Amino acid sequence: MSQVTIYTTRYCPFCVRAKALLDELQVDYKEIPVDGDPELRAHMESITGGYTVPQIIINERAIGGCDDLYALHRKGELLPLLQDNN
Repeated sequence: MSQVTIYTTRYCPFCVRAKALLDELQVDYKEIPVDGDPELRAHMESITGGYTVPQIIINERAIGGCDDLYALHRKGELLPLLQDNN
């Protein structure tokens, strides 16, 4: 099973869209809210390279945000990535 982590904030529409796609695909994920926590947000930025939310990590690979997630799905690359356990 793949490991998926998504860094979010409470009122982010892109976070909602990204989680909706993962839910639709029945993907289990760990959500880490960074609302009002500058240290946690700085940690997110240090491991993903991105400051905006959502930031999505699949099997220790930072894939970017919501648009990146949907782009992978449109290209048919998301499901194979989710099935890769390495």
